[in-house]
Amino acid sequence: MAELDEETIAFAHRMFDLARSGGTEELIGNVIAGLPANLTNDSGDTLLILAAYHNHVDTVIALLEQGAEPNRVNDRGQSALVAAVFQQNPETVKALLATGADPAGGTPSALATADFYELPEMVALLRGA
Repeated sequence: MAELDEETIAFAHRMFDLARSGGTEELIGNVIAGLPANLTNDSGDTLLILAAYHNHVDTVIALLEQGAEPNRVNDRGQSALVAAVFQQNPETVKALLATGADPAGGTPSALATADFYELPEMVALLRGA
């Protein structure tokens, strides 16, 4: 596999930073221009997982609209839904569920995470209550 040059690595880091900070417009502009919506970092975190963890619901929705896979997991088996549940982000959880995120997917699953951390609001959302 070819080594990536410093400019490409810096660009990738910038894209992950945009996902973390909610830089939706610039990030999605790059996705539309060809950046993979399921781009992953060295921990397997996708742009979607990072946006969900940092509660940027607009970025989450935009990435999903551009084809980001809601059930993709990182190297630890965690999905964007698990990240949103852990951070107790109800709007992000709802957006992910609306696009097919699986509450039972991943290790631990979003349901298991909500149960473990005793997050009744998250459990209710995941169970559709």
